[in-house]
Amino acid sequence: MVNIERRKTEDGRREGPNRTSRLPSSVFRLVVLVLTLGVLVSAQGRGAKPSFTVDPLWPKPLGHYWLLGSVTGVAVDAQDHIWVVHRGYDSFTPRTEIGAAANPKTADDCCVPAPSVLEFDPSGTLVGHWGGPGAGYDWPASPGGIAVDGKGNVWITAAGPPDIPGASNATPQRAEGAAGAARGGGAATAGQGRGRGGANAAPPKPQDAHVLKFDKTGKFLVQIGKAGTVGTNDSKDALNKPAGIAVDDAANEVYVADGFGNKRVVVFDATTGAYKRQWNGAGPDAPFASVSCVKLAKDGTVYVCDRGNNKVEAFDKTGKLLKQMVVSPNTKGTGSVWDIALSRDPQQQFLYVADGHDQKVFILRRDTLEIVDSFGDGGRYPGTFLAVGSVAVDSKGNVYTGENLEGKRVQKFLPKK
Repeated sequence: MVNIERRKTEDGRREGPNRTSRLPSSVFRLVVLVLTLGVLVSAQGRGAKPSFTVDPLWPKPLGHYWLLGSVTGVAVDAQDHIWVVHRGYDSFTPRTEIGAAANPKTADDCCVPAPSVLEFDPSGTLVGHWGGPGAGYDWPASPGGIAVDGKGNVWITAAGPPDIPGASNATPQRAEGAAGAARGGGAATAGQGRGRGGANAAPPKPQDAHVLKFDKTGKFLVQIGKAGTVGTNDSKDALNKPAGIAVDDAANEVYVADGFGNKRVVVFDATTGAYKRQWNGAGPDAPFASVSCVKLAKDGTVYVCDRGNNKVEAFDKTGKLLKQMVVSPNTKGTGSVWDIALSRDPQQQFLYVADGHDQKVFILRRDTLEIVDSFGDGGRYPGTFLAVGSVAVDSKGNVYTGENLEGKRVQKFLPKK
């Protein structure tokens, strides 16, 4: 609409027409709406950083007087079931924590270690459990990471006990009591009399140097490597305290972070266990210091936790370095990059990095590896951490964490609306 008006000057003369253009209010509102949507779309394209709140009542009580030990791995399967593996008996002080499993018993009922492998539904109800020694395979002296492939098979690494100065459960000479339960049975008590507080120490088990594959019910399928047969960085059929694992279903390959004894990523055939390839770092002048995890993105990028160097490193599937980022560069001791999970949006825009030394989970933008936020802090309350060493994400964007050493806990974090 054009408005024409004449105004008088101070001496009484009339000026010419004053033309002022005014947009109708409906057009103005449309322009504002378009601009606002443009900003929102731009923000979504950049990936507005996620934020989370803890679910303080997840998971539900295990029952049976079971206790969760030091958690070494957390994974989510295609049904959004959460899988947890923990160290069981050997991560407890039997006399004071698991008196009903001690030898001699110091309590009638409470408590005993839970089975080594636990399966929860999204509500936190325990729906499956198994683990422990069995025929045809070497159950780990101390399990490491866990992964579930597209067929529902469960992979577990044998990582050896934590070698962390000052940690009460890190004594190398400590007996490796049998963790876990008989398949499908009750809690783990086979390690009675061994480990911290036990009456009679047993000889140490052979050193962990292998990877195990089971179906979802705990039926043994494949073992790669053998306990006590320790490989080097060049071995094609032997490992040395492998820490983490990931499965490429399309290629039928399994990636192993052979990194607590050796310092490499090694790839095997997921059916036969045959060696395929490996790499030992970001280049000849940048070897891995320790490799605690390996994870695969949908676009084929391989993410590696170079924990000893405080680095997240991204490779292609042949081991060619694509990018890297130092996380918490001043962190010493156990390092800052313990585990990695990818967000579940179509572009997988974010990485979640569990930092068990600084007691938090960092959020990184995947395209740049820039740190955009973090959540958690040191402590025992819900939402805080003690040695958060595992992280996983379900299809709804919920984040699950596992706490190692004396943390002995899993938590669920919900995206804020």
